Amino acid sequence: MKYDRILIRYGEISTKGKNRSKFVNQLKANILSSLTGFSIHIQAGRDRMHLLLHNPEDVSPIVERLKTIFGIQSFSPVVKTAKELDEIKEQAVLLVSSIKKTSATFKVSARRADKSFPLDTNGLNMEIGSHVMSRVHGLLVEMKKPQIELVVEVREEGVYLSAETIQGAGGMPIGASNKASLMLSGGFDSPVAGYQMLKRGVEIEAIHFHSPPFTSDQSKEKVRQLAAQLAGFSGKVKLHIVPFTAIQQAIHKQVPENYTMTSTRRMMLKIANLIREQTGSKAIVTGESLGQVASQTLESMQAINAVTATPVLRPLITMDKTEIIDIAKEIGTYDISILPYEDCCTIFTPAAPKTKPKLEKIAYYESFIDFDSMLQEAVSQTEAEIITPGKLEDEIQSSYSDLF
Repeated sequence: MKYDRILIRYGEISTKGKNRSKFVNQLKANILSSLTGFSIHIQAGRDRMHLLLHNPEDVSPIVERLKTIFGIQSFSPVVKTAKELDEIKEQAVLLVSSIKKTSATFKVSARRADKSFPLDTNGLNMEIGSHVMSRVHGLLVEMKKPQIELVVEVREEGVYLSAETIQGAGGMPIGASNKASLMLSGGFDSPVAGYQMLKRGVEIEAIHFHSPPFTSDQSKEKVRQLAAQLAGFSGKVKLHIVPFTAIQQAIHKQVPENYTMTSTRRMMLKIANLIREQTGSKAIVTGESLGQVASQTLESMQAINAVTATPVLRPLITMDKTEIIDIAKEIGTYDISILPYEDCCTIFTPAAPKTKPKLEKIAYYESFIDFDSMLQEAVSQTEAEIITPGKLEDEIQSSYSDLF
């Protein structure tokens, strides 16, 4: 079947009021960015969007890309016809024939927005349904849950026919909710947290802490692959690689072992906040899940959060590991996260980390080292690169050297 357009239905955008146009325009921009290289035109309305196809052969690859774009509730490949009953009938036959492989249940669902059309919805259902049944063999009428539902919409500008409703990614268009900095490790949790934020319309920049020679180049490459997987949903992800070796060594030299995990997370959060200030992000995102490990108890989070007034968002806070892994498999990060390359959080894990650290104690232990200058040095040596889907752009920048 040669479709000439795709009808896109909005998700939560439909609940917006006076600022709805902002979200619609953001979704339109995201679709155009994702479909670069295809000959298309977009007509955006208040409640729906039409993606016009100049080349009908492009419909299959375009459908696959639309499935990953946040802000789309569902969409349907569509054929537009004139408001002539005979033409509507013939296009209906072609459309049903193109998707029917064997015997199937079938119904017509007509909607008449143009009340001047001579047939009402019942008349359209009967006329079109009986014609299709007479021309396409193997169809059985089923009104409740048919395998094929032919939707016929009669509007002032023409008639639209579709027979497939494809689920979109839902959520909000990326960029509609500003930007946040994601603390990205090589595990299961933080990539899923990044995905969840993208789904809420938040653009993300990722920050990864690298501790050579204790962590390998393979560990860094693993994180780049995770960022590339997330970029499949957002178009691109800027990844910041922070050299963290000297800071971790200082922590393990000065801070009692059972407090090293808390101190490490505090220093990471301080660095993330410095980078956030430079990039204009409005929040920091982590993959923490309440009670999952020692650093993720309420007491630990309180001691760690004390180093910044910036909002720290934890989209996985109520999820268990099974739920997180299920999402990781769904979004394609699971097979990357299981690669056996350790990051700086796992190689220095103490045998018995403190689960209820005292803020005054950790502040006292840290007071014997000039961590501020070390943090500034780490930020000045941070490398940033733009990661795009399936391609890691060689765009390493040492853009922080003049920060301090």
